[in-house]
Amino acid sequence: MKKFSQLAIPYIVWAAMMLVLPMALIAMYSFMKQGNAIISFSFTLDHYIKFFTDPDFLLVLWRSLVIAIKTTIICLAIGYPAAYYISRCSERLQNTLVLCITLPTWINALVRTYAWIGILTEGGILQTVLKFFGMGDTELLYTEGAVLLGMVYNFLPFMILQINTSLCKMDHSLLEAASDLGANRAQTFKRVTLPLSLPGVINGITLVFLPAVSSFFIPKLLGGGQYFLIGNLIENQFITAGEWNFGSAISMIMAIVMMLMMMAVRSIEKKNQGGKEEA
Repeated sequence: MKKFSQLAIPYIVWAAMMLVLPMALIAMYSFMKQGNAIISFSFTLDHYIKFFTDPDFLLVLWRSLVIAIKTTIICLAIGYPAAYYISRCSERLQNTLVLCITLPTWINALVRTYAWIGILTEGGILQTVLKFFGMGDTELLYTEGAVLLGMVYNFLPFMILQINTSLCKMDHSLLEAASDLGANRAQTFKRVTLPLSLPGVINGITLVFLPAVSSFFIPKLLGGGQYFLIGNLIENQFITAGEWNFGSAISMIMAIVMMLMMMAVRSIEKKNQGGKEEA
């Protein structure tokens, strides 16, 4: 046991340097006056007050939450049937389909998003297809729909893989037992399959919502700077405006929002597990 604890020391040091220390610095900068060095620390809440008293910043936060919720709902609506179908296939076909889903993720997300610019741009493939059906005047690029499409495309595999894992781990003898007791397919799905797949659904929601709410390169590329989200606001404060303290405060606000969402998701998962144990 002592040997295993010693082997964990390098990981603990790495985690402290790469995760804890940067978050501590961001938290410290968020409570410092603009331009102050860490040595001459001066506590202030001005950056947080500035964020919550400016309706434009609150609008950006609300827009980010809305687009993340929309992305999560669409990924769930598409991902669950896809994962369910994959789990019902033969093992060889399952491996092939999972490979097809994960194959695009082998390419850098930035490159994949750039590819959508060529597809959605005026005169692109999709615009040409729409012109054939008499809808050529529809603007596709630099819209909310383009941003939503890019997010769903990038984050959908996370939803499918999580749900598929839960469905594949499910004990299929329970389905046979439900059938023997007279349950039809709809009743079996509602009372057996869906409850057992909820851990995968919850993990998928977490893995989609968290990166979607803080994404900055997808809105920047597919939104053309016209669709400003919280990730773009943070990037702008650090790189363009040079207000590291205010950018750190926004980062801390987003970190708190994400932690609250994760706590809510985990509480739902615990309630679900408690309900299954009681049953």
